Amino acid sequence: MGILRSKFGRTITPIGEIEPGCDVRGDALSWPLTEEERLLRSTAREFAAREVAPGAAARDEAEQFDRSIFRRMGELGLTGAPLPESVGGAGFSYLGWTLVMEELGAADMATAVTLSVHILSQYPVVTWGSEDQRQRWLGPMIAGEALGAFALTEPHAGSDAGAIRTRAERLGPADSPEAYRLTGTKIWISNAPEADRYLVFASLDPAAGPSAITAFLVERGMAGFSFGAHERKMGIRSCPAAELVFDGCEVPAANRLGAEGDGYRIALSALAEGRISIAAACVGLARSALEQAARYLVERQAFGESLADQQGLRFMLAEMSRDVEAARALTRQAAAAKDRGEPLGEASSLAKWTASDTAMRVTTDAVQLFGGAGYSRETGIERLMRDAKGAQIYEGTNQIHRLIVADELFKRIGGG
Repeated sequence: MGILRSKFGRTITPIGEIEPGCDVRGDALSWPLTEEERLLRSTAREFAAREVAPGAAARDEAEQFDRSIFRRMGELGLTGAPLPESVGGAGFSYLGWTLVMEELGAADMATAVTLSVHILSQYPVVTWGSEDQRQRWLGPMIAGEALGAFALTEPHAGSDAGAIRTRAERLGPADSPEAYRLTGTKIWISNAPEADRYLVFASLDPAAGPSAITAFLVERGMAGFSFGAHERKMGIRSCPAAELVFDGCEVPAANRLGAEGDGYRIALSALAEGRISIAAACVGLARSALEQAARYLVERQAFGESLADQQGLRFMLAEMSRDVEAARALTRQAAAAKDRGEPLGEASSLAKWTASDTAMRVTTDAVQLFGGAGYSRETGIERLMRDAKGAQIYEGTNQIHRLIVADELFKRIGGG
């Protein structure tokens, strides 16, 4: 796309071509990192700048998923970076993983979401899967040869995940079924229809609520499994999302993950991990908006002086920087809790809620600081704002996270 000379009277570098690792914050407030974590961040930063950022705007415009980027992430080991070495992953800390997600979020939120969902669909197999399931399911996913998806949401079950209606019918003896027949519909499934492997949640008895939900490993191409409508989204448009249709899809009992009725716990535990990943991507997104706004104020002249000399605008930037730092701190705190094996519910909700709200606020302010240039698709700032909005909704709406945090608060004080 190159550097543009725009009608706004300045040289504009499209946001997709800015080096995402050039953090105006510097290292003054950095979280203590190991040498291994710094190496991982450097690898992600270089990859994001060289191979992800340059085409981000064009992919968004065309709503085009680029499989070659995913394959390249596999070659670098990013598609299994936080998974344990015992299953073939790189064994990096989850704190290290947030560094990867921040760099990808700064370059292109859609690529970050694709990778986050891919990891999200693998963690439950690591934790709940049999040795046979781990061996045959995870290898191609960790290598970046097979793309994963997490299929929970339904037309009547978004925030209320326990209300899913996709039905799993036992085939064979009730106490030892040979297979299960899945019937129902999933919507808003990120990475579909491009994904090859799907972690699907279905109920043995929808009237029984969460206690009947069971998880299944489903491969693209299985008889009775097809794709419906492709979602046309406001943002994060080069990460596809589509409807899944199960019309008597027979899944071998060997592909059931965990025991019957474990599905709800599997889903919630996976989402708690995934929310930290999304929070980190949101920090990167907000950081990118902050950097672009700061550069613009330095370069733009008005009333005979640089906009950066106007106190009111400087205060806006300072508040944006404060919010990015706070979101980063909560995100890394949640990641450190996961590395210590602590419960993640409240920590991950605080991180995701704060980071996504921060991304929305900072990108909105960035558009305002850019003025007419920010409202134009030529600069790419509006794309960041569109991408931020989605993060407030997926991986649990921020209203749900408020409820989670409040519930934990009342538990601590013994009330509510």
